[in-house]
Amino acid sequence: MNEQKIHERTNELWGHFHWLNVLAQQGSYTAAAARLGVSKAAVSQRMAELERLAGVALVQRTTRSVRLTEAGQRLVDDTRASFEHIAQCFAQVRDAAGAPRGLLRVTAPVAFARQQLVPRLPDFLRQYPEVRLELDMADRLSSLATEGFDLAIRHTAHPPDTHVAWTLCATRSVLVASRAYLRRQGTPQTPADLVNHNCLHYPRSQDTPAWTLEPLKASVGRERMTVQVSGALAANNSEALRDAALGGLGIALLPDFTAQASLLAGKLVQVLPDWKPVGAFAEQLYAIRPYSAHVPRAVTAFVAHLRETLAPGFSDGI
Repeated sequence: MNEQKIHERTNELWGHFHWLNVLAQQGSYTAAAARLGVSKAAVSQRMAELERLAGVALVQRTTRSVRLTEAGQRLVDDTRASFEHIAQCFAQVRDAAGAPRGLLRVTAPVAFARQQLVPRLPDFLRQYPEVRLELDMADRLSSLATEGFDLAIRHTAHPPDTHVAWTLCATRSVLVASRAYLRRQGTPQTPADLVNHNCLHYPRSQDTPAWTLEPLKASVGRERMTVQVSGALAANNSEALRDAALGGLGIALLPDFTAQASLLAGKLVQVLPDWKPVGAFAEQLYAIRPYSAHVPRAVTAFVAHLRETLAPGFSDGI
């Protein structure tokens, strides 16, 4: 094929280069096809066309994933910034055209999303009918850039320095139990009493679980205490711990956004209300996104909605 024909054919393959970038980002044909909204066979066909034109292998295929060859990686490295720039320019043009619109991809922890985020979505989506929201509920920490998320909701003490973080509201941790459990086992009067109770906890490591509490009001003989606890259930989901406490199994340490509804309904009561659990869960909720010069209007509108509706926090009933 002569140079003129190669040049003409190359001009027809900008979409192929973009698909190669997506394939490199996603790491598999299946994930790339899902991201692009096409079939796996279509992605494979386009990669084969690129390789025929380049005259060199660009992708190394394995049973579960793909890796780029040196030539493929060089092509991706040299074109990635251009495609990102094109996407940003197009987003700016669309945003300038009017109301927030387009697909907004959000990731949030399972318990918080189910209890507090999902109930706040209908009002937002009714207000902005041209926005489509895709919610990923997962406790794992996703790579926002790699997985294509616009925004993450995080319960954390230290948002990453490489990202923009908006504070949504303050939170706190609380000890709760059912009245039936406390009638049966007695009510702790000091943190030291927790050693005699079935403590439902979030597994943090292989070490013996421990809860740290400090007095809300300083007084003689009252200072921060760390108590080693044990219990019949450990779970990495606060809803599971809450439901176990509702079933009368023991005393649970929960974030306030999980405990609030059950406390307001009188189904759970606070244990050691004069003491504040510390170090168990972060004390701030954030909306986080990678830094970029342009922030889509759908993102700014959604963050504003969350900041307004979450501003009161979850202190009612505590």
